[in-house]
Order: sequence, then C-alpha cells, then structure tokens
Amino acid sequence: MNFPLPDTVDELKSLISREVSALRGSVRRTAERPPTPVPGEEITSPVRLLAPASASSREPAPRCLCSTHDPDTLGTCAALSAIPASAALLEPIREDGTGTVRDYLIVAGNRTRSADWLESPDQQVGQRFLEARPGAASSGLLASLVEVTGGGGPMEGRVVDYTEQRLGRLHRAPLLYSAALCGEQLLVTWRPVQSQTELLTIDAQYLASLGWGNWDLLSGKVTWSEGLSRIFHADVRMPWTLDQLCDALLPDDLTAFSEFLTSVLAGEEPAWTRIRFLVLGEVRTLDLLGRPVAGTDGRPWAVNLVARDLTPQIRSRRRLAETERESDRLRRQARAERRIADALREALLPTHSEALAAVGLSVAASYKPSEPDAAVGGDWYKCRLLPDGRVLIAIGDASGHGLDAVARMSQQRHALAGLAQTGASAGEMTTWLNELVCSEPSGQTATMITGHIDEHHAFHWADAGHPAPLLLRDGRAAPLHTPQRGPLLGALPGYAYETTTTELREGDLLLLYTDGIVERRGEDVTKGIERLADLMARSRGAGPQDLIDTVLADPDQAGHEDDACMLAIQLTRRP
Repeated sequence: MNFPLPDTVDELKSLISREVSALRGSVRRTAERPPTPVPGEEITSPVRLLAPASASSREPAPRCLCSTHDPDTLGTCAALSAIPASAALLEPIREDGTGTVRDYLIVAGNRTRSADWLESPDQQVGQRFLEARPGAASSGLLASLVEVTGGGGPMEGRVVDYTEQRLGRLHRAPLLYSAALCGEQLLVTWRPVQSQTELLTIDAQYLASLGWGNWDLLSGKVTWSEGLSRIFHADVRMPWTLDQLCDALLPDDLTAFSEFLTSVLAGEEPAWTRIRFLVLGEVRTLDLLGRPVAGTDGRPWAVNLVARDLTPQIRSRRRLAETERESDRLRRQARAERRIADALREALLPTHSEALAAVGLSVAASYKPSEPDAAVGGDWYKCRLLPDGRVLIAIGDASGHGLDAVARMSQQRHALAGLAQTGASAGEMTTWLNELVCSEPSGQTATMITGHIDEHHAFHWADAGHPAPLLLRDGRAAPLHTPQRGPLLGALPGYAYETTTTELREGDLLLLYTDGIVERRGEDVTKGIERLADLMARSRGAGPQDLIDTVLADPDQAGHEDDACMLAIQLTRRP
C-alpha cells in the first residue's frame, strides 16, 4: 500500500473503507465464478441431498418444562433443553412493600449438570435459588443476578468461584455464569470453566491489563476478549469498529496509528506502536501489537490486535513525578527556612562581652532545638549590660514550633529589649509584655523569666508561668522562691506581675532554663526539676560553661521532645 498517510481522522477512515471495499470486491468476484466440472463427475446440487423427513420420523414438538405455562403452549423454558450448558428460568421473589428481590424461585431447568456433585437444574424446580444453590450469596452471584433483574443489563461470562457443602464435604468449582431478563423472569446459564488454561487466560488479561480482538474485514464482525472490553470500558458484545477506534484517537497520535494500521493491512508483521485513546473522558495509553490474517492469495481478510494498557503505570509515573517536584519544592523551602533560622540564631545569641566580666559576672548559654534540622525555635534568652549599669537577664518560651514560633519569639525578645531601656522594674516589663501578647490575634501564649542584676548583685525578677531559676550555693541547688508566680503571657489581660528580689553571693551559680530541659512524657515536671538540681549539686565548683556541658552530657537529656535552652550566670566577685 503505497500512498501518503492521512492527515485527518476522516481521511484515515476513508482509507480503511477503500481497503475493505477493495478486499470485498476481489473476494466477491472470486466467489461468483462457476466451479469447473471434472470430466466424468456429476455435479449434484446439495439441495437434492436433503430429503424431506416423513411425518413418522419427526421428533415430537418440545413441551413446556415448567408448570407456569399451558401444556400445549411453548414457553421460554421449552428451549432450555437445547442449551448446551446448565440452564434455569428464575422467578424473582420480592419483599412486600419495597419490591426488593431477595431470592428467586426455580420454575424450569434442563438436565445438564455443571459438576458431578451438583444436581441438574430440572431436579431443583420448585425450590428457592438460595436453597438449591446456598453458595450463591457468599460468592456474589446472587447480587449480580439481582442487578440484572433491576435493569443493570445482561451478565455474560462472569467467573464465579462457587463453593458448597454437600454430604459433609466442601466442594468448589469455577463456573462461568451468564444471565439475561426474559420478560419478568431471569434466564440463567452456567458451565464449568473448560480448563485451567481458560481460567488463567481470563486472570492473565486482568493482571497484565491485556486484551485482544479480531476485526473481520469481509463480514464486518468484531470479536473482543474480556480484557479488551475492560480496557475500553465497553460491553464485550458491542466491540468498537476500526472507525470507532479512529474517532477515539488523540490528535497527536493520528500519524502513528495510521502508520501502524497501514502496516498491518499491508501484511507486515508484527507491527507495534504506542497509542493514546480518549475513553470516557480519560486518556488511556496502550501498546498495540497487530498481525494480519491472510488468505491463500496473500490478502489480509482480518486483523488481530493485542493491546496492553499502560495507563496505570503512566498514572503512577505522573504521580511520582509530581511527588518528586513537591519534595524538591519542600527541600528548597526547608533550605530557605534553615538560612532564615540560622540568621535569626546568630542574631539571638547572647553577647558575652568584657563588660559583663567587668561587673563580676561569668555567663554561658546553650540552645538545642527539638528538631535536629532546625536552627532555632520558640525558646530564647537574653543577657546584656544596660546603660544604667544593670544587667538584663531573661529567658522565655513562645508556644509552638517552626517559623511561626520563631516570629513570636523574636517579637517578644525585641519588645523586652525596648522595654528594658525605660528603666522599668521586672514586674512592670512583664506586665507590659503580657498586654502585647494578649493583643495578638493568634491567641498564642508564652512563658518568661525576666529581671535585672543590679550593681549590688541583687537579682530582681518576675515570673510569667516559667520554671523558677535554680541557684547553686554551698554545694546545694534549689529553685528560687517567689511569693507569687504569675500566669502565662497572653493568658490573662490586665494582670499586674510582681517583682521578687534575691540577694546573690560571690560564687553563686544561677541557672535559667526552659521546660524542654526538665519535661519528659509521662513524668511529672517536678521530678525533672529535682533531677536537674541534683545534677547541679554534683557539679560543685564548676563554672557556667562546665555546668552546661555536664547537663548536656547527661543521658537523661538525650531525645528531648521540646526546645531546650539554658543560661548559666555566676557571680565571680562582689563589687
């Protein structure tokens, strides 16, 4: 077939039509030629070989097999004996009021048995279907029959793994069921799957998403397998013609399908291509393998196609690609957040300047976020010398995690730094900061310890729902006492926080920490505080950095579930 490939679907369909017409014309001319007689041989018309049967040799007319028809009238059941499979006529049994089919009455049946352990249908006439076939409900057969009765269309060639107990033994057989409405009744036929090969073939089509079909170019008949009808979502009894396949093509695949089809019609084998079809609004990608069925004259009179549906794999690859793109976007976002968090962390680290040492203070700090990949979280601390000679000391915990918590933490920390310039007391600063947090629309809360160490080394501090600092003095460690521990920041608008004063001595070591240091799931927080105090007591003589290193090295600190922050301050000398 040497001709240019079509540019449109209509041109491709015209090409197919011309080829089919040419084939039929050639075959028709051959069929119309009279046979050449062989010398000495008489040609006898086959019609003369059919002698009319005498009245005495005729078989008696079939009779009705059930009790629902007039004995002299032929009903549907009269033809059951001619069906080469087990066959029965079922009458629906409906519930009163709703009309729902709950069972069937066997009104007629033939004598064909589908298994040696199953009775023939004619022996079960008059019984209910579930009584005669108790395995029909569990196998899903009954539900399928009810669907056919309800107008869901005929059932053809459904494999039912039928199991039944007879005479104390379990029997199982794969049966091929078909059913169709016959007036108000249901005609059902079934036969055993002919061989294990047939059953495996049906399963293989489903498992491998395979199907095959035959297009007879002479008669126009099209035969599809169950697998191909499943791929195209079409009734196996209404397969698509080649023209319908052309109509379902995606425009970009017209040339590829034209090359494939012309190769098959030209007798080239095997021909292979990958084509996309639009089926019920969904693009389905198929691998097609084609082979012509040729006569002795070499001309193809039929086309065989094998199709494998790649749509699930294509869909999975697309989802994988989308997942990879989303993962890449999240990785880029995480790297950006990491850079932001690193910058924030650098900005939030306390300054251990010579100015603090000049006023007799030695300071060390540590910060460990709960998430290993995070650089900073909602915990924060501050330690700096103020212009009026006091040292501002603070530690806090903004609720939540991630950049939202970082943003709230940064707001609270910088707000405190501004308030500290006013010369206000610890209680006043905490009261003002509480109003700021209460005004936030997010409704989030925070905890905080804030205060000053004055030039006489007295620690004036206020507590907003935070664990009290621990004081190590003379080998003993205990929480600082306060007469009133205030509520969390943001919990109670208008609350006035009070200032507590604690006198410090030379050598005193003060440890401020967040709850991530002492909280453990399923344990009271007081036990964690006692454990930290005992660890401090055993670190007698250690400086701020040595104490923090000891706490971090403790096995109980491994795997903390929240951000963990510490600020250690030691009074090295009195003024």
